[in-house]
Amino acid sequence: MQMAGKIVVKEKYKGILFIIMAGFFFSLMTFFVRLSGDLPTMQKAFFRNAVAAVIAVIMLLRTEEKFKIKKSSWGSIAMRSICGTTGLICNFYAIDKLNIADANILNKLSPFFAIIASYFILKEKANKVEWASVVLAFTGALFVIKPSFHMDFLYAMVGVAGGLGAGVAYTFVRKLGKQGERGAVIVMCFSVFSCLVTLPFIITDYKAMTWQQTVCLLCAGMAAAGGQFSITAAYQKAPAREISVFDYSQVIFAAILGFVFLDQIPDVLSIIGYIIIIGSAVGKWWYTMKKNG
Repeated sequence: MQMAGKIVVKEKYKGILFIIMAGFFFSLMTFFVRLSGDLPTMQKAFFRNAVAAVIAVIMLLRTEEKFKIKKSSWGSIAMRSICGTTGLICNFYAIDKLNIADANILNKLSPFFAIIASYFILKEKANKVEWASVVLAFTGALFVIKPSFHMDFLYAMVGVAGGLGAGVAYTFVRKLGKQGERGAVIVMCFSVFSCLVTLPFIITDYKAMTWQQTVCLLCAGMAAAGGQFSITAAYQKAPAREISVFDYSQVIFAAILGFVFLDQIPDVLSIIGYIIIIGSAVGKWWYTMKKNG
């Protein structure tokens, strides 16, 4: 019994590590998407998932089961793909229309939505401390985006919809993990589905790219693949309520990338937000350690 408990705790640590890795990769993805310049949102989304699809297919070809999918997984895979694609397109649209900090933080509402979705889909109940840590992280996020009456409400709501789609999608990833579905299968299905959805827009509204834009989108695709595999592994290892708050690490990584490569220096309010977000993550970590200790 004691050994089983240690295994569960170890899996939680792995989940936290994977979700922090996902935050790093997704911040890279956002960085390269922004560097790709003025290209149609659907074109950016297509290249983002085309790379991930190719990597997932190669990984599956090297396995014994190949592309075999459990019958019980089809419904959840469909929902993960639909919600994930919706979230992705909304997020990329927000990146194009809002400043990059606003778009990033609106997408980081996904952990909050994941905890709510987990209650209905997985019947996982969060306690008061866990809810408080998520609310605190969200409060810190507000300091970073600095809401004002000048923000276009429609574009902001599209960004929120991106966070909602991602949060629900991650919940279905967790459900698929419980069913024993392979991570590469989940990534492949989502990526191929997204490519099929965006392909008609590519055919009708393709914009010629420079070699620099092509390289940026390929890098964004590779970073997205790393993030996708990491986030899939994370939610397979541990419940959303125990690890999703660490998804806010993406905000920190994005700030570092902006400072080092784009000469963007966070203002005082942003720094306060980062401290609150990190503080909520550390507090949540401490509570989990104490609870399982």
